[in-house]
Amino acid sequence: MELIRVQDSDYRKTYELYMTFPENENGYINNVYGYDYDQFLGWIEKKRNWSMGKDLPEGFVPDTTYVLSDEGNYVGVFNLRHYLNDFLREGPGHIGYCMSPKYRNKGYATKGLAMALAKARQMSIHEVYMSVNKDNPASLRVQQKNGAYIHHEDDKQYFTRIKE
Repeated sequence: MELIRVQDSDYRKTYELYMTFPENENGYINNVYGYDYDQFLGWIEKKRNWSMGKDLPEGFVPDTTYVLSDEGNYVGVFNLRHYLNDFLREGPGHIGYCMSPKYRNKGYATKGLAMALAKARQMSIHEVYMSVNKDNPASLRVQQKNGAYIHHEDDKQYFTRIKE
């Protein structure tokens, strides 16, 4: 199992993976929902630049998106934000992820998050901030299996922390 930067992935397989995600599910926003393949290729180029901190939209921070691959099957995605701004600190945090529906409840999210946390440590992120919708207990368990604790909550979300 490995994490592959989206810009280094097999674009066709990555596109097919993203098309299995709804537009908005459990707080994960599929930014390429409804894109055709050519639009998706344009997004890949944006992601390449954003990972280097280039051409960032207002309010964005550098981030790297990874595809989780298992024996050539693309099973999910993980987005790692290189640092936090105020919006991210009080909301989505460092890491967002989504698994293709056919690969859910098989341990992929737990293993993929562990790998994303290793990437965060390589970037000298020593405390990872995350959030999870309260109606998504499976994702909360994924985070907790990776050492997360609930730092605080509001009506809709738990805000978790994972310390190195």
